[in-house]
Amino acid sequence: MSLSGPARDPGAPRPLFGTGPLAGRAGPMHGGPMAAMMPGGKAKDFRRTLRTFLTYLKPYRIRLVLVLLFSVAGTAFAIVGPKLAGKATTKLFEGVVAKAMHVPGAAIDFEYIGHIVLLLAGLYLLSAVLNWVQGFIMAGIATKITYVFRRRIAEKINRLPLKYFDTQTHGEVLSRVTNDVDTINTTLTQNLSMMISSVVTIIGVIAMMFSISWLMTLVALVILPISFLFIRFIVKFSQRYFRTQQEYLGHMNGHVEEMYGGHVVVKSFNGEERSLHRFNHLNTELYKSGWKSQFLSGLMIPVMNFVGNLGYVGVVILGGYLAAVGTIGVGDILAFIQYLRQFTMPITQVANITNVLQSTAAAAERVFEFLDEPEEVPESPRPVKVETVRGNVIFDHVRFGYDAAKPVIHDFSADIRPGQRVAIVGPTGAGKTTIVKLLMRFYDVDSGAILIDGVDIREMRREDLRRMFGMVLQDTWLFNGSIRENISYAKPDATEEEVVAAARMAHVDRFIRTQPEGYDTEINEESSNISQGQKQLLTIARAFLADPKMLILDEATSSVDTRTEILIQRAMARLMKDRTSFIIAHRLSTIRDADTILVMRGGDIVEQGRHADLLAANGFYASLYRSQFEAVGV
Repeated sequence: MSLSGPARDPGAPRPLFGTGPLAGRAGPMHGGPMAAMMPGGKAKDFRRTLRTFLTYLKPYRIRLVLVLLFSVAGTAFAIVGPKLAGKATTKLFEGVVAKAMHVPGAAIDFEYIGHIVLLLAGLYLLSAVLNWVQGFIMAGIATKITYVFRRRIAEKINRLPLKYFDTQTHGEVLSRVTNDVDTINTTLTQNLSMMISSVVTIIGVIAMMFSISWLMTLVALVILPISFLFIRFIVKFSQRYFRTQQEYLGHMNGHVEEMYGGHVVVKSFNGEERSLHRFNHLNTELYKSGWKSQFLSGLMIPVMNFVGNLGYVGVVILGGYLAAVGTIGVGDILAFIQYLRQFTMPITQVANITNVLQSTAAAAERVFEFLDEPEEVPESPRPVKVETVRGNVIFDHVRFGYDAAKPVIHDFSADIRPGQRVAIVGPTGAGKTTIVKLLMRFYDVDSGAILIDGVDIREMRREDLRRMFGMVLQDTWLFNGSIRENISYAKPDATEEEVVAAARMAHVDRFIRTQPEGYDTEINEESSNISQGQKQLLTIARAFLADPKMLILDEATSSVDTRTEILIQRAMARLMKDRTSFIIAHRLSTIRDADTILVMRGGDIVEQGRHADLLAANGFYASLYRSQFEAVGV
């Protein structure tokens, strides 16, 4: 997909990199009243989503009924206000006119007007209180449901198999927890109450208008079809520009993200001018579509005001005539005009909220789909716990494929004795990391079995199984927190002495003490003052602190220099003593001292033995070794 849209300038440069994760995505909608009227995402099965959502609302049905009653009552009290004010105005007008005409005994009935003023104050106060109470109750319901959603999503994440995360982007999963749940929360807190009050307002206002004059009401309602015709006409022409605006906004966001993420490459290849040229092209197209969409959307309010004013003119002329013939009072005309002004706003709100509810249903559907994802294979009803772990690991004719029809491991068998250091080597795609995932039960085998000390790992609790291992991976993982907290993640109750001892064994203590706050120095994955190799050392210190019964080292020294690697190898040798250890390595120099080397190719073990024996056999391992070291004379 090209970064340019349908109206691509042939002379515009091609993007320096690919389209990027944001290219082509719609950014946030901008643009006045038309923005809210543009169609959002819709649920694939609205009814099913609604039924599911109602089950979450069921525990709060009593409170929801109260919200409905309070919202209806609060809106109704506010609607009655203009008519009562109109009566007071009529009474005042009649008194003033009578006095002006010197009618005997004429006077302004201030007592009557005062009663109405007090009644209005009470109604408006009661309306405000009821609206505040229903808003408070609805906020509590929305917050609680949001809390339940996030809790269930968090619990679900822990029960999902690793396969799900291997097939979904992190951003997609994160979106379920943040954006989708926030959309539901906003709708429950604001839009649902607004929808109720808007519908009640429409019905109530029409009823009050008819109670004043059915003839004036018919004249006022004539403006509705005229307004909708104008709105439809404007929407028809503006939608194309809004779509183009959103398209180019997504293109520009993708381009900026690519240029920012790859700024080192851009500078290295002198791509600044091309990048700026591309940005200017996208920005120009965004400007063209943006001002057209904003101009057309800006016509909405003036047009509706114009049509509305025509309605006001008709109502005033007709109302003046009716007042002159004594059919209605002057105050009724003022009340009717207020109702007419209240009438158009809730109609627009209902139209906008209907679109928002569609987007909310889509967000809720995504959350429910996530919660319905297949979970990990249930634990054994009678789990077996190995009290004293010796470290005897047996792979018994293991067969596995991420797709069952395409096996990655065909027939893997190995018997690893307690305390052995086992190296797993082979070309990329041979299945080395897959073996580790199966050993940790991130995936379950399709056939065969993996046994630890004679117990099938599927009969163990995953928690007990994973507690037996310590892992150091090629991809380091550090969280926002102090160095001490990152190391002690493996053992939260570790003492200061244990943390320092682990850091010393990983040869990272000296580096830590050079930091401004020592072990209390705050770091994160993006810390610029810590190199990739130093991050790797911290994860190795974490493994030292865990003091596991078995070890898994997946290219654990890939990011450290040669001198540090030698120090780490010595420390690892101490750590691996009397522990069964699995070492995945591409640099074959790191596994010369392994007790057993398993050579994998195409998902099977093609050779196994010690380093010297495999070299003497002059087979596949020997060819791998020579390809790495003959060129440098090793």
